[in-house]
Amino acid sequence: MLLASLAGTYLDLILVNGGFYSFPVRPFPGVFDINVAYTLILLPFFTAWFLFWAERMPALGRAAFITVLSLAMALAEPLSEKAGWFGHREDWRHLYTVFGYFGFLWLMWTFHRWLRFRA
Repeated sequence: MLLASLAGTYLDLILVNGGFYSFPVRPFPGVFDINVAYTLILLPFFTAWFLFWAERMPALGRAAFITVLSLAMALAEPLSEKAGWFGHREDWRHLYTVFGYFGFLWLMWTFHRWLRFRA
């Protein structure tokens, strides 16, 4: 879960500082440009939940699961915008979120498998 937090935090820092998106409502806005509640609490729990279920699936099911979760995150993004939690540049496409979460979840799964193989 540490890798999930670190990856999420650094990706958010890069994208927020690059002006791609922002978090208008976030804890400690005077200290952090990113939503640390998401990257330090929600993202690790989401990743643990994902890994729990991904372990119990065959490879094709896992690929479909990753795809569905990635699409769900992109569909949740406009709701987050309406709530005021997330904002993005005019040229931002929600497809970027699909690819971003797909890559993130694939990386988490690959690292998880590598750790289990080494144990």
